[in-house]
Amino acid sequence: MKKYGQVALVILVLAILVFVRRMKSDETQVLLPTPPSVVSTAPTSLPTTEPTTQPTTLPTASPTPTATTQSQYKDGTYTGSVEDAFYGNFQVAAVISGGKLTDVQFLQYPNDRGTSIQINAYAMPILRSEALQAQSAQVDTVSSASQSSGAFVKSLDNALQQARRG
Repeated sequence: MKKYGQVALVILVLAILVFVRRMKSDETQVLLPTPPSVVSTAPTSLPTTEPTTQPTTLPTASPTPTATTQSQYKDGTYTGSVEDAFYGNFQVAAVISGGKLTDVQFLQYPNDRGTSIQINAYAMPILRSEALQAQSAQVDTVSSASQSSGAFVKSLDNALQQARRG
C-alpha cells in the first residue's frame, strides 16, 4: 500500500513539472493570429417567394458620423497617465496638430518578456491607427492584447482630456 502512495506522489510531481514547463514555453512561444482580410461579396439577386406588384426597397444604412472638422483639441503634446497592463506599465503621449490627433507615441509598454514583445509589436500599430482614425481613445480591443489595449485606452483618454478645448 505504501508503494502505491509513493508511485502516485512521483506521478503527481512529474505532472506538475510538465505543466510548469509547458507554461514557461507558452510564455516565450506565442503564435499571434494574423488579421483577417476583408472580402466583400454582393448578392447577385434577392430571393423571392412570390411576385410582388410594388418595388422592393432595401433598407439603407444611416450615414456614419464622421470626425468633427472643427478643432476639438489644443495643439501640443500631452502625456497620458501610466496604466497597469498586468505585465508592465503602459503610457502614451498624444500629439495634437491643427486641433487633431496626429500621432500617438508609446512612452512605456511591457517589453521585458518574449510574449509581451510579440503581443505589443502586433497590437501597438493597430491601436495607434484606430486612435488616429477615430480621433479619440474609443478603439476596439486588439485580439490577444486585451491588457495592453485597455491600458492604451486609459492612458490615451487621459492625454486627450488634457488636450480638450473647453
